[in-house]
Amino acid sequence: MNSLLPLVKNETIKMIKKKRFYVIILVLLVLTPMFTYAQMKESESKREKFGNDWRLEMQQAITDNQNSLGSDRVPEEWKKYRRIYIQQLQYYLEHDLNPNEPSGVTFTREFMNNSINLFIPLLVVAMASDLVSGERTSGTIKMLLTRPVRRWKILLSKLLTLFLFVSLLVLAVFVICYLIAGLFFGYKGFTMPIFTGFQINGSDVDMSKVHTVPQWKYLLMQSGLLWFVSIIVAILSFMVSTLVRSTSASIVIMMAALIAGSILTNMASSWSTAKYLFMVNLGLTGYLSGTLPPIEGMTFVFSLGVLSVWGLIALVVSFLVFTKRDILN
Repeated sequence: MNSLLPLVKNETIKMIKKKRFYVIILVLLVLTPMFTYAQMKESESKREKFGNDWRLEMQQAITDNQNSLGSDRVPEEWKKYRRIYIQQLQYYLEHDLNPNEPSGVTFTREFMNNSINLFIPLLVVAMASDLVSGERTSGTIKMLLTRPVRRWKILLSKLLTLFLFVSLLVLAVFVICYLIAGLFFGYKGFTMPIFTGFQINGSDVDMSKVHTVPQWKYLLMQSGLLWFVSIIVAILSFMVSTLVRSTSASIVIMMAALIAGSILTNMASSWSTAKYLFMVNLGLTGYLSGTLPPIEGMTFVFSLGVLSVWGLIALVVSFLVFTKRDILN
């Protein structure tokens, strides 16, 4: 352990000197106000249409979705989603709870829910994809491996440093979203109750396990799932960085995989085998809100298991390749 801490410190310094983490924070600082402004304009549009009666807005959404169910132009997969969505809206109406009441906390919740599949993973890829391949490209890997330290410790120090910065990224997403959105919508809403526990059975929603939690607790659960997904994406990016020599190739491979996953979640509902791909299982927060999974048969435990297996395999491959392969040539 004593020989590992200096390695982690050294990797942390290198990560800071690359300034990539600062660029990612800058991206969040630039894009979050844009997303917040867009949300504010949407809220103003709804307010002009429905006034302050959120129940009227929900009833209109239920009517619109019910009308679309009779259209032949709407694919059956979309109809299934809308049937579930209607049941959830009716449940909120029956319990007199507005799940979309605008606030900085609500915006943060929605942002984290919408960004877990692609946006945040892409930021993680930007940090993780050159940890090993970048050193091979620059040639500094030779200097690193000539030190009297076992290879697995060198790789472990890089991995621990990556976990540290991924954790900081998740924290930064929460803080930046809350602080900026709070300027537009206010900073209240932590104690607002949120329904969770919706169970999807075919085209029906099982309400037997639905319960309310304060929004701060819901955000903690969301953040934990976002952190887990980010860690898995970081590990996979780390593996690719270990396998290929080029940093650009490493980034392109992971970006292509994530974008393909985003497409598959909308198009592969009839391809049941796709549910074993890691990128199809990234939307863990959807299980909290009761969103229809992209492929029938997927559950929270299933997605958690699939991601864990992918992460474990990636770790094994990374350490085997790094410790056994002739990286110096």
